[in-house]
Amino acid sequence: MRDFDECIRLTDDFLPYIDNWATCDQLSPNVFAKHSDKLLPYIDKWLASELTYTVRFAVCSLMRYFLGDSFRSEYADRVAAVSSDEYYINMMRAWYFATALAKNYNEVLPYIVQKKLDVWTHNKTIQKAVESFRITDEQKQFLRTLKVKGA
Repeated sequence: MRDFDECIRLTDDFLPYIDNWATCDQLSPNVFAKHSDKLLPYIDKWLASELTYTVRFAVCSLMRYFLGDSFRSEYADRVAAVSSDEYYINMMRAWYFATALAKNYNEVLPYIVQKKLDVWTHNKTIQKAVESFRITDEQKQFLRTLKVKGA
């Protein structure tokens, strides 16, 4: 779709029907990348949802469209602020932070060093980052020292 507003409307209509991570993660309208400035209010709305895969989609959208040159710490703050017991939300949060470490290491490292995430997401982020080919060996070695023991 080329029309952002129509795509948002259809995405909003579709999100409540997503019931698995695969469907959630493959939803990636090209028009969102071209209009990321207009996307943020919708991401905030989706982050506040009661629906697991709507929240996951919001975090995935932040990962997909707002890392690299588009990164701002307020975006990582939004992901860090998500509080959930849902495995599929927390796995996406860990994936977000691991990817953010690969793309914006210096800006994202304080979230790990200062333990701004719950223990499970913190440790899963480190695990996923250490498994990444985009993280240097030196970075991996340091990240391993930040793992929270006994969790």
